[in-house]
Amino acid sequence: MDQLIIRGGAPLDGEVAISGAKNAALPILAAALLAEQPVVIDNLPALNDITTSVDLLEALGAHCGWDSSHALRVDAGRADKVVAPYELVVKMRASILVLGPLLARHGRAEVSFPGGCAIGSRPVDLHLRGLEMMGAVIEIDGGYIKATVPAGRLHGSHILMDVVSVGATENLMMAAALASGQTVIENAAREPEIVDLANCLNAWGAKVSGAGSNQLVIDGVAALTGGRYTVMPDRIETGTFLAAAMATRGRVRTTHTDPTTLEAVLIKMQEAGAEVTIGADWIELDSRGRELRAVDFRTAPYPAFPTDMQSQLMAVNATATGSAMIHETIFENRLMQAQELNRMGAKITVEGHTALVKGVAQLRGAPVRASDLRASAGLVIAALAASGETVVDRVYHIDRGYERIEEKLQGLGATISRRHTAAPPTD
Repeated sequence: MDQLIIRGGAPLDGEVAISGAKNAALPILAAALLAEQPVVIDNLPALNDITTSVDLLEALGAHCGWDSSHALRVDAGRADKVVAPYELVVKMRASILVLGPLLARHGRAEVSFPGGCAIGSRPVDLHLRGLEMMGAVIEIDGGYIKATVPAGRLHGSHILMDVVSVGATENLMMAAALASGQTVIENAAREPEIVDLANCLNAWGAKVSGAGSNQLVIDGVAALTGGRYTVMPDRIETGTFLAAAMATRGRVRTTHTDPTTLEAVLIKMQEAGAEVTIGADWIELDSRGRELRAVDFRTAPYPAFPTDMQSQLMAVNATATGSAMIHETIFENRLMQAQELNRMGAKITVEGHTALVKGVAQLRGAPVRASDLRASAGLVIAALAASGETVVDRVYHIDRGYERIEEKLQGLGATISRRHTAAPPTD
Protein backbone atom coordinates (compact mmCIF):
# COMPACT_ATOMS: atom_id res chain seq x y z
CA MET A 1 0.00 0.00 0.00
CA ASP A 2 1.55 3.29 -1.07
CA GLN A 3 1.88 6.41 1.04
CA LEU A 4 2.54 10.05 0.14
CA ILE A 5 5.20 11.81 2.21
CA ILE A 6 4.69 15.57 2.15
CA ARG A 7 6.77 18.31 3.77
CA GLY A 8 4.61 21.39 3.66
CA GLY A 9 4.84 25.08 4.41
CA ALA A 10 6.04 26.34 1.02
CA PRO A 11 3.76 28.17 -1.45
CA LEU A 12 3.08 26.41 -4.72
CA ASP A 13 4.08 28.29 -7.85
CA GLY A 14 3.97 27.41 -11.53
CA GLU A 15 1.89 25.87 -14.29
CA VAL A 16 0.22 22.47 -14.44
CA ALA A 17 -1.52 20.73 -17.35
CA ILE A 18 -4.90 19.21 -16.51
CA SER A 19 -5.69 15.64 -17.54
CA GLY A 20 -8.87 14.29 -19.10
CA ALA A 21 -11.88 14.05 -16.81
CA LYS A 22 -12.27 10.69 -15.11
CA ASN A 23 -15.97 11.28 -14.52
CA ALA A 24 -16.48 11.92 -18.24
CA ALA A 25 -14.16 9.16 -19.44
CA LEU A 26 -15.83 6.32 -17.53
CA PRO A 27 -19.31 6.65 -19.13
CA ILE A 28 -17.72 7.25 -22.53
CA LEU A 29 -15.79 4.00 -22.18
CA ALA A 30 -19.04 2.23 -21.34
CA ALA A 31 -20.68 3.86 -24.38
CA ALA A 32 -18.08 2.19 -26.61
CA LEU A 33 -20.08 -1.03 -26.12
CA LEU A 34 -22.89 0.54 -28.17
CA ALA A 35 -20.78 1.01 -31.30
CA GLU A 36 -20.65 -1.64 -34.01
CA GLN A 37 -17.50 -0.12 -35.49
CA PRO A 38 -14.23 0.80 -33.72
CA VAL A 39 -13.99 3.98 -31.68
CA VAL A 40 -10.95 5.94 -30.52
CA ILE A 41 -11.17 7.82 -27.24
CA ASP A 42 -8.56 10.55 -26.76
CA ASN A 43 -7.39 12.38 -23.60
CA LEU A 44 -8.02 9.47 -21.26
CA PRO A 45 -6.29 9.99 -17.91
CA ALA A 46 -3.85 7.33 -16.71
CA LEU A 47 -5.81 6.20 -13.65
CA ASN A 48 -6.63 2.96 -11.89
CA ASP A 49 -10.35 3.43 -12.62
CA ILE A 50 -9.59 3.74 -16.34
CA THR A 51 -7.56 0.53 -16.23
CA THR A 52 -10.43 -1.22 -14.46
CA SER A 53 -12.88 0.02 -17.11
CA VAL A 54 -10.67 -1.26 -19.92
CA ASP A 55 -10.39 -4.64 -18.18
CA LEU A 56 -14.19 -4.70 -17.91
CA LEU A 57 -14.63 -3.92 -21.61
CA GLU A 58 -12.28 -6.75 -22.49
CA ALA A 59 -14.12 -9.11 -20.12
CA LEU A 60 -17.26 -8.28 -22.11
CA GLY A 61 -15.56 -9.25 -25.36
CA ALA A 62 -14.34 -5.90 -26.68
CA HIS A 63 -10.86 -5.61 -28.21
CA CYS A 64 -8.91 -2.70 -26.69
CA GLY A 65 -5.53 -1.29 -27.64
CA TRP A 66 -3.64 1.90 -26.82
CA ASP A 67 -2.76 4.11 -29.80
CA SER A 68 -0.80 6.28 -27.36
CA SER A 69 -0.54 6.73 -23.60
CA HIS A 70 -3.87 8.60 -23.55
CA ALA A 71 -5.71 7.34 -26.68
CA LEU A 72 -7.57 4.03 -26.56
CA ARG A 73 -9.02 2.14 -29.51
CA VAL A 74 -12.06 0.00 -28.66
CA ASP A 75 -13.65 -2.48 -31.06
CA ALA A 76 -16.87 -3.85 -29.58
CA GLY A 77 -18.28 -4.99 -32.94
CA ARG A 78 -18.08 -8.65 -31.98
CA ALA A 79 -18.38 -8.24 -28.22
CA ASP A 80 -20.97 -10.82 -27.17
CA LYS A 81 -20.48 -11.34 -23.45
CA VAL A 82 -23.11 -9.84 -21.15
CA VAL A 83 -21.85 -10.71 -17.64
CA ALA A 84 -19.93 -7.97 -15.80
CA PRO A 85 -18.08 -10.01 -13.14
CA TYR A 86 -17.96 -9.20 -9.45
CA GLU A 87 -14.16 -9.06 -9.23
CA LEU A 88 -14.08 -6.09 -11.62
CA VAL A 89 -17.32 -4.31 -10.77
CA VAL A 90 -16.60 -4.30 -7.04
CA LYS A 91 -13.54 -2.11 -7.64
CA MET A 92 -15.48 0.81 -9.09
CA ARG A 93 -19.03 2.05 -8.81
CA ALA A 94 -19.06 3.42 -12.36
CA SER A 95 -19.10 -0.20 -13.60
CA ILE A 96 -22.90 -0.06 -13.31
CA LEU A 97 -22.78 2.10 -16.45
CA VAL A 98 -22.34 -0.96 -18.67
CA LEU A 99 -25.88 -2.09 -17.77
CA GLY A 100 -27.66 0.28 -20.16
CA PRO A 101 -25.35 -0.32 -23.14
CA LEU A 102 -25.48 -4.12 -22.72
CA LEU A 103 -29.28 -4.12 -22.59
CA ALA A 104 -29.54 -1.78 -25.57
CA ARG A 105 -27.07 -3.74 -27.68
CA HIS A 106 -27.79 -7.35 -26.67
CA GLY A 107 -31.14 -7.34 -24.90
CA ARG A 108 -29.74 -8.89 -21.73
CA ALA A 109 -27.17 -8.16 -19.05
CA GLU A 110 -25.87 -9.46 -15.73
CA VAL A 111 -24.01 -6.86 -13.70
CA SER A 112 -22.73 -7.33 -10.17
CA PHE A 113 -23.66 -4.68 -7.65
CA PRO A 114 -20.89 -2.06 -7.81
CA GLY A 115 -18.29 -0.95 -5.28
CA GLY A 116 -16.29 2.29 -5.01
CA CYS A 117 -15.66 4.89 -2.32
CA ALA A 118 -17.45 4.45 1.03
CA ILE A 119 -18.99 7.92 1.02
CA GLY A 120 -22.59 6.88 1.52
CA SER A 121 -25.58 5.27 -0.07
CA ARG A 122 -25.79 5.60 -3.84
CA PRO A 123 -28.70 3.33 -4.77
CA VAL A 124 -29.16 2.08 -8.31
CA ASP A 125 -32.97 2.17 -8.05
CA LEU A 126 -33.22 5.08 -10.51
CA HIS A 127 -31.18 3.16 -13.09
CA LEU A 128 -33.34 0.06 -12.78
CA ARG A 129 -36.68 1.87 -12.71
CA GLY A 130 -35.85 3.81 -15.86
CA LEU A 131 -34.74 0.68 -17.71
CA GLU A 132 -37.94 -1.10 -16.67
CA MET A 133 -39.94 1.77 -18.15
CA MET A 134 -38.06 1.12 -21.40
CA GLY A 135 -39.13 -2.52 -21.45
CA ALA A 136 -36.50 -4.32 -19.37
CA VAL A 137 -37.39 -7.07 -16.91
CA ILE A 138 -35.02 -6.99 -13.94
CA GLU A 139 -34.39 -9.29 -10.99
CA ILE A 140 -31.74 -9.30 -8.28
CA ASP A 141 -30.13 -12.68 -7.77
CA GLY A 142 -26.95 -13.60 -5.91
CA GLY A 143 -25.63 -10.05 -5.80
CA TYR A 144 -26.17 -9.58 -9.54
CA ILE A 145 -28.60 -7.37 -11.43
CA LYS A 146 -30.03 -9.70 -14.08
CA ALA A 147 -31.93 -7.94 -16.85
CA THR A 148 -33.56 -9.01 -20.08
CA VAL A 149 -35.60 -7.31 -22.80
CA PRO A 150 -38.42 -9.71 -23.77
CA ALA A 151 -39.32 -7.65 -26.82
CA GLY A 152 -35.73 -7.90 -28.05
CA ARG A 153 -35.21 -4.14 -28.14
CA LEU A 154 -35.73 -1.40 -25.57
CA HIS A 155 -38.42 1.13 -26.43
CA GLY A 156 -38.60 4.87 -25.86
CA SER A 157 -40.30 6.17 -22.74
CA HIS A 158 -41.04 9.34 -20.78
CA ILE A 159 -38.96 9.09 -17.60
CA LEU A 160 -39.26 11.47 -14.67
CA MET A 161 -36.49 10.88 -12.15
CA ASP A 162 -37.38 11.42 -8.48
CA VAL A 163 -34.00 12.97 -7.73
CA VAL A 164 -31.16 14.25 -9.88
CA SER A 165 -28.68 11.43 -10.52
CA VAL A 166 -25.64 11.72 -12.77
CA GLY A 167 -25.14 7.97 -13.07
CA ALA A 168 -28.78 7.19 -13.80
CA THR A 169 -28.94 9.97 -16.40
CA GLU A 170 -25.86 8.54 -18.14
CA ASN A 171 -27.09 4.93 -18.04
CA LEU A 172 -30.55 5.77 -19.36
CA MET A 173 -29.17 8.09 -22.04
CA MET A 174 -26.93 5.32 -23.37
CA ALA A 175 -29.72 2.75 -23.24
CA ALA A 176 -32.08 5.12 -25.09
CA ALA A 177 -29.53 5.73 -27.84
CA LEU A 178 -30.39 2.35 -29.42
CA ALA A 179 -34.01 2.07 -28.24
CA SER A 180 -36.92 2.21 -30.68
CA GLY A 181 -38.67 5.56 -30.65
CA GLN A 182 -38.07 8.62 -28.51
CA THR A 183 -37.06 8.78 -24.86
CA VAL A 184 -37.50 11.90 -22.73
CA ILE A 185 -35.64 12.11 -19.41
CA GLU A 186 -37.04 14.75 -17.05
CA ASN A 187 -35.10 16.07 -14.05
CA ALA A 188 -31.93 14.94 -15.80
CA ALA A 189 -28.52 15.79 -14.39
CA ARG A 190 -26.92 18.86 -15.98
CA GLU A 191 -23.24 18.22 -15.23
CA PRO A 192 -20.63 19.00 -17.91
CA GLU A 193 -19.80 15.29 -17.97
CA ILE A 194 -23.40 14.62 -19.09
CA VAL A 195 -22.90 17.10 -21.94
CA ASP A 196 -19.61 15.40 -22.85
CA LEU A 197 -21.27 11.98 -23.02
CA ALA A 198 -24.09 13.37 -25.17
CA ASN A 199 -21.58 15.00 -27.52
CA CYS A 200 -19.67 11.73 -27.75
CA LEU A 201 -22.80 9.68 -28.51
CA ASN A 202 -23.81 12.19 -31.19
CA ALA A 203 -20.32 12.04 -32.71
CA TRP A 204 -20.79 8.29 -33.02
CA GLY A 205 -24.22 8.56 -34.65
CA ALA A 206 -26.74 8.98 -31.82
CA LYS A 207 -29.45 11.66 -31.66
CA VAL A 208 -29.35 13.32 -28.24
CA SER A 209 -30.57 16.85 -27.58
CA GLY A 210 -31.04 18.98 -24.49
CA ALA A 211 -27.78 18.05 -22.74
CA GLY A 212 -26.96 20.65 -20.11
CA SER A 213 -30.65 21.22 -19.33
CA ASN A 214 -32.97 19.24 -17.06
CA GLN A 215 -34.71 17.60 -20.02
CA LEU A 216 -32.95 15.19 -22.35
CA VAL A 217 -34.52 13.99 -25.58
CA ILE A 218 -33.05 10.90 -27.25
CA ASP A 219 -34.31 9.62 -30.58
CA GLY A 220 -33.18 6.02 -30.85
CA VAL A 221 -31.16 4.87 -33.85
CA ALA A 222 -30.56 1.38 -35.20
CA ALA A 223 -26.80 1.43 -34.60
CA LEU A 224 -23.88 3.63 -33.61
CA THR A 225 -21.18 3.78 -36.26
CA GLY A 226 -18.17 4.68 -34.16
CA GLY A 227 -15.55 7.37 -34.65
CA ARG A 228 -13.12 9.44 -32.58
CA TYR A 229 -13.81 11.57 -29.52
CA THR A 230 -11.72 13.64 -27.10
CA VAL A 231 -12.65 13.57 -23.40
CA MET A 232 -13.20 16.95 -21.71
CA PRO A 233 -10.67 18.33 -19.18
CA ASP A 234 -11.10 17.34 -15.53
CA ARG A 235 -12.80 20.20 -13.69
CA ILE A 236 -12.27 18.56 -10.29
CA GLU A 237 -8.53 18.13 -10.84
CA THR A 238 -8.46 21.77 -11.94
CA GLY A 239 -10.24 22.88 -8.77
CA THR A 240 -7.96 20.74 -6.61
CA PHE A 241 -4.78 22.41 -7.86
CA LEU A 242 -6.36 25.85 -7.51
CA ALA A 243 -7.36 25.00 -3.92
CA ALA A 244 -3.78 23.86 -3.23
CA ALA A 245 -2.55 27.24 -4.44
CA MET A 246 -4.96 28.93 -2.03
CA ALA A 247 -4.05 26.85 1.01
CA THR A 248 -0.30 27.36 0.47
CA ARG A 249 -0.73 31.07 -0.38
CA GLY A 250 0.82 30.48 -3.78
CA ARG A 251 0.11 30.98 -7.47
CA VAL A 252 -0.87 28.25 -9.91
CA ARG A 253 -1.96 28.40 -13.53
CA THR A 254 -3.93 25.35 -14.73
CA THR A 255 -3.78 24.78 -18.50
CA HIS A 256 -5.73 22.54 -20.90
CA THR A 257 -8.86 23.14 -18.84
CA ASP A 258 -12.31 24.70 -19.26
CA PRO A 259 -13.18 27.62 -16.95
CA THR A 260 -16.89 27.47 -17.86
CA THR A 261 -17.30 24.15 -16.01
CA LEU A 262 -16.06 25.47 -12.64
CA GLU A 263 -17.96 28.72 -12.13
CA ALA A 264 -19.46 27.91 -8.71
CA VAL A 265 -16.05 26.96 -7.31
CA LEU A 266 -14.27 29.99 -8.76
CA ILE A 267 -16.89 32.31 -7.24
CA LYS A 268 -16.21 30.86 -3.79
CA MET A 269 -12.45 31.14 -4.29
CA GLN A 270 -12.81 34.80 -5.19
CA GLU A 271 -15.15 35.31 -2.24
CA ALA A 272 -12.41 33.91 0.00
CA GLY A 273 -10.02 36.58 -1.29
CA ALA A 274 -8.01 34.83 -4.02
CA GLU A 275 -7.32 36.56 -7.32
CA VAL A 276 -8.67 34.47 -10.20
CA THR A 277 -7.87 35.13 -13.87
CA ILE A 278 -9.23 33.04 -16.73
CA GLY A 279 -8.58 32.52 -20.42
CA ALA A 280 -10.12 30.30 -23.07
CA ASP A 281 -8.44 27.14 -21.75
CA TRP A 282 -6.63 28.20 -18.58
CA ILE A 283 -7.27 29.46 -15.05
CA GLU A 284 -4.73 31.19 -12.83
CA LEU A 285 -5.20 31.64 -9.10
CA ASP A 286 -2.95 33.93 -7.06
CA SER A 287 -3.18 34.05 -3.27
CA ARG A 288 0.34 35.32 -2.56
CA GLY A 289 0.40 37.78 0.33
CA ARG A 290 -3.36 37.56 0.77
CA GLU A 291 -5.33 36.96 3.94
CA LEU A 292 -7.97 34.46 2.94
CA ARG A 293 -11.38 34.37 4.59
CA ALA A 294 -13.28 31.19 5.40
CA VAL A 295 -16.38 30.87 3.19
CA ASP A 296 -19.73 29.16 3.69
CA PHE A 297 -20.94 26.82 0.96
CA ARG A 298 -23.48 24.09 0.28
CA THR A 299 -22.98 21.21 -2.13
CA ALA A 300 -25.71 20.55 -4.67
CA PRO A 301 -26.11 19.21 -8.22
CA TYR A 302 -24.58 21.22 -11.07
CA PRO A 303 -24.42 24.16 -11.65
CA ALA A 304 -24.15 24.59 -7.86
CA PHE A 305 -21.05 23.81 -5.80
CA PRO A 306 -19.88 20.23 -6.54
CA THR A 307 -19.63 17.65 -3.77
CA ASP A 308 -16.35 16.50 -5.36
CA MET A 309 -14.75 19.83 -4.33
CA GLN A 310 -16.09 19.90 -0.77
CA SER A 311 -13.09 18.34 1.00
CA GLN A 312 -10.62 20.54 -0.87
CA LEU A 313 -12.40 23.76 0.17
CA MET A 314 -12.71 22.42 3.71
CA ALA A 315 -8.91 22.19 3.81
CA VAL A 316 -8.66 25.77 2.52
CA ASN A 317 -11.16 26.98 5.14
CA ALA A 318 -9.10 25.25 7.84
CA THR A 319 -6.19 27.60 7.01
CA ALA A 320 -8.27 30.77 6.53
CA THR A 321 -9.36 33.60 8.81
CA GLY A 322 -12.73 33.30 10.55
CA SER A 323 -15.30 30.52 10.59
CA ALA A 324 -17.49 28.92 7.93
CA MET A 325 -20.32 26.41 7.63
CA ILE A 326 -20.16 23.61 5.07
CA HIS A 327 -23.38 21.78 4.23
CA GLU A 328 -23.00 18.44 2.41
CA THR A 329 -26.29 17.57 0.73
CA ILE A 330 -25.24 14.81 -1.70
CA PHE A 331 -23.53 12.04 0.30
CA GLU A 332 -24.11 11.35 3.99
CA ASN A 333 -20.56 10.15 4.75
CA ARG A 334 -18.57 12.77 2.91
CA LEU A 335 -17.35 14.76 5.89
CA MET A 336 -15.14 11.97 7.19
CA GLN A 337 -11.94 13.85 6.35
CA ALA A 338 -12.73 16.35 9.14
CA GLN A 339 -11.40 14.07 11.89
CA GLU A 340 -8.15 13.58 9.98
CA LEU A 341 -7.77 17.32 9.43
CA ASN A 342 -8.27 17.80 13.16
CA ARG A 343 -5.26 15.52 13.71
CA MET A 344 -3.30 18.20 11.87
CA GLY A 345 -4.52 20.96 14.18
CA ALA A 346 -7.67 22.01 12.35
CA LYS A 347 -10.75 23.00 14.34
CA ILE A 348 -13.71 21.33 12.67
CA THR A 349 -16.94 20.23 14.32
CA VAL A 350 -19.32 17.94 12.45
CA GLU A 351 -23.01 17.63 13.25
CA GLY A 352 -24.99 15.50 10.84
CA HIS A 353 -24.39 16.78 7.32
CA THR A 354 -22.88 20.09 8.43
CA ALA A 355 -19.32 21.01 9.38
CA LEU A 356 -18.30 24.16 11.26
CA VAL A 357 -14.72 25.09 10.34
CA LYS A 358 -12.78 27.59 12.45
CA GLY A 359 -9.62 28.65 10.67
CA VAL A 360 -6.27 28.29 12.44
CA ALA A 361 -3.01 30.14 11.89
CA GLN A 362 -1.03 26.99 11.05
CA LEU A 363 -1.72 23.31 10.47
CA ARG A 364 0.86 20.77 11.62
CA GLY A 365 2.07 17.67 9.83
CA ALA A 366 0.75 14.32 11.11
CA PRO A 367 0.05 10.76 9.93
CA VAL A 368 -3.41 10.70 8.31
CA ARG A 369 -5.54 8.16 6.44
CA ALA A 370 -7.72 8.86 3.43
CA SER A 371 -11.29 7.52 3.56
CA ASP A 372 -12.16 8.14 -0.10
CA LEU A 373 -10.92 9.72 -3.31
CA ARG A 374 -11.81 13.37 -2.69
CA ALA A 375 -11.06 13.22 1.04
CA SER A 376 -7.53 12.20 0.11
CA ALA A 377 -7.20 15.31 -2.07
CA GLY A 378 -8.25 17.47 0.88
CA LEU A 379 -5.64 15.83 3.09
CA VAL A 380 -2.91 16.40 0.50
CA ILE A 381 -3.86 20.08 0.28
CA ALA A 382 -3.76 20.41 4.07
CA ALA A 383 -0.38 18.67 4.16
CA LEU A 384 1.04 21.08 1.58
CA ALA A 385 0.00 24.00 3.81
CA ALA A 386 1.09 22.43 7.11
CA SER A 387 4.39 22.81 8.90
CA GLY A 388 6.48 19.66 9.14
CA GLU A 389 5.92 16.26 7.57
CA THR A 390 2.63 14.55 6.82
CA VAL A 391 2.25 10.91 5.82
CA VAL A 392 -0.94 10.26 3.84
CA ASP A 393 -1.94 6.60 4.00
CA ARG A 394 -4.28 4.71 1.64
CA VAL A 395 -2.98 6.47 -1.47
CA TYR A 396 -4.85 3.96 -3.61
CA HIS A 397 -7.85 6.23 -3.13
CA ILE A 398 -6.19 9.24 -4.72
CA ASP A 399 -4.77 7.12 -7.54
CA ARG A 400 -8.35 6.45 -8.63
CA GLY A 401 -8.86 10.08 -9.62
CA TYR A 402 -5.56 11.97 -9.98
CA GLU A 403 -2.97 11.23 -12.63
CA ARG A 404 0.65 11.43 -11.40
CA ILE A 405 -0.36 13.79 -8.59
CA GLU A 406 3.02 13.79 -6.86
CA GLU A 407 4.85 14.54 -10.13
CA LYS A 408 2.51 17.41 -10.94
CA LEU A 409 2.87 18.86 -7.45
CA GLN A 410 6.66 18.50 -7.61
CA GLY A 411 6.52 20.60 -10.77
CA LEU A 412 4.85 23.33 -8.70
CA GLY A 413 7.58 23.25 -6.06
CA ALA A 414 6.04 20.86 -3.54
CA THR A 415 8.21 18.52 -1.48
CA ILE A 416 6.30 15.29 -1.97
CA SER A 417 7.30 11.69 -2.63
CA ARG A 418 5.72 8.27 -2.78
CA ARG A 419 6.67 5.45 -0.46
CA HIS A 420 5.90 1.85 -1.38
CA THR A 421 5.05 -0.39 1.54
CA ALA A 422 4.35 -4.09 1.71
CA ALA A 423 1.23 -3.78 3.84
CA PRO A 424 -2.07 -4.41 2.01
CA PRO A 425 -4.81 -1.77 2.17
CA THR A 426 -7.19 -2.16 5.11
CA ASP A 427 -10.65 -0.57 5.08
